[in-house]
Amino acid sequence: MQRRRRGTVRDLRRENRAAVLWSLYFSRPSSRQDLSAATGLSAASVTNVVRGLLQDGIVTEAGSEDSDGGRPRVLLDINPDYGYVIGVDIGETRIRVELFDLAMTERAKAEYPLNPAEHEAEVVVRDIAAGLHAVLAEGEVDPTAVLGVGIGVPGIVEQGPDVLVHAQTYRWDAVPLERLLRAHTGLPLQFENGAKTMGQAELWFGAGRSVRNAAVVLIGSGVGASLISSGSTYQGPSLTVAEWGHTTIVVGGRRCRCGSAGCLEAYVGAEAILDQCSSPAALSADDEESMLAALIAADSSPTTDAVLAETAEYLGVGIGNLINLFRPERVILGGWAGLLLGGRLLPAIRESAQRHSLRHPFAAASIELGQLGPEAVALGAATLPMEDFLNGATGQQQRWPVPPNLDSQRGQVQRDEAGLGLRTQVRPSAITTRGTRLGRRPNERAVS
Repeated sequence: MQRRRRGTVRDLRRENRAAVLWSLYFSRPSSRQDLSAATGLSAASVTNVVRGLLQDGIVTEAGSEDSDGGRPRVLLDINPDYGYVIGVDIGETRIRVELFDLAMTERAKAEYPLNPAEHEAEVVVRDIAAGLHAVLAEGEVDPTAVLGVGIGVPGIVEQGPDVLVHAQTYRWDAVPLERLLRAHTGLPLQFENGAKTMGQAELWFGAGRSVRNAAVVLIGSGVGASLISSGSTYQGPSLTVAEWGHTTIVVGGRRCRCGSAGCLEAYVGAEAILDQCSSPAALSADDEESMLAALIAADSSPTTDAVLAETAEYLGVGIGNLINLFRPERVILGGWAGLLLGGRLLPAIRESAQRHSLRHPFAAASIELGQLGPEAVALGAATLPMEDFLNGATGQQQRWPVPPNLDSQRGQVQRDEAGLGLRTQVRPSAITTRGTRLGRRPNERAVS
């Protein structure tokens, strides 16, 4: 979120501009009078900022409303076509790439399935590059109009001159993901842990709105969490909070994919749940997501009931630990597996969390399902460049260099087709769609 600080006159103008943009983005449409009241800026300051935003094409006039006497008030809104942002979710079972306009309306999407047992960095980079190519082509968007690409990754992100990703369950040890992607695209890139990007999506558009302190839990094949503190996402220096799934829940317990034993992920992650169950309905499905959905929807049986009861118990234990440690107002359960499990097991999860947390902090917390669906990680990743835009938009969109093309190699498309700024193999398995409303205006009510 935007933070105000003292500085030069130029800094003050930039902060005034950011304050107006943040306020308008989350309360649109708004009048100049509304923006003055919300930001604390004088009417003259707001008028000057709005004039510049209108000239730059970032803001548009969107009708008028009656005032308490005098002329109607002109309403202002963000121009959705001023620029675009892209969100990428590097998941356990698929790579998801989504293109959004500035109103967070989805313009195009590409998905590439992954084998949960194989996450070579080269495969992931190839699919991301192919997805960027696909969504820009499908959305008919020039790459110079892209404000940035946010990428939600598994594991720990080491920010620095060369962004490194440490994902033990992927067998990634200091993988230079940014450098690898730079060989395929010149678009501006930002990287964050996927649990944090999901948390930011829920904070901006979903179940975290209006909450100052929350824990956002991501359950997929793996398990993670992020904390919202004082209305903004909190990240420890080494993202230890996001690695909640690798806290020990049973000493000497089941072997986890990370190599340790007794991790929470080994009891509540989708892969671990399926390993414990031999349901015919689940085994007949084609992929991990379909298998878990079939297991949860299957008729009651001693084996299925026991596995799901154990899952609810351990997930409640893990949530109870979060409640005791951080005292959140709200625990938000998300991720594709978390939403499936919560749809059937939420009462049992709440009961377990109550038994494994202190009375007072539990009484002050609610446990709810996320409101943004399984695509929340990609949506949250797209808010990374959007946040920078709202903090420092100047009206000058930077033209990013296109890497030099390499020679063709065994059928790979190595040329810059249609000036998209990308060099990649376009996989025929990509699934693209247009016009789906994934994000929503922040003042619209999200429906779970």
